[in-house]
Amino acid sequence: MNHRIPLYTAEGELADWISEQRLARLEAAGLIARVVRHPKGHINRAILFRRPGEGGAVKLRQYMGTRYSFRERLDNGRPCWKLRRLGRGNELRSIFLTVIAECMASQ
Repeated sequence: MNHRIPLYTAEGELADWISEQRLARLEAAGLIARVVRHPKGHINRAILFRRPGEGGAVKLRQYMGTRYSFRERLDNGRPCWKLRRLGRGNELRSIFLTVIAECMASQ
């Protein structure tokens, strides 16, 4: 039977589709962290160990950047949005106004 098994990295990303023979070789080499089986017994997927020198999982914050607004509860219990300060006083005002002027000019 030519059954292909999905092989996932330690972070959960699909790396490859492998045969049962290749899975056996990877298990013998000690590279497979976990084999997930279906209740009927066939293999659903295989997950690799994290290799030395391989980076950790990427956090959502690294994709999206710093949050400058967040939800806050007022004293009366109602939710509102609060903005995080970008700088003290007027140190960023000129940069902000330049960006706004460029955005308005492009329209």
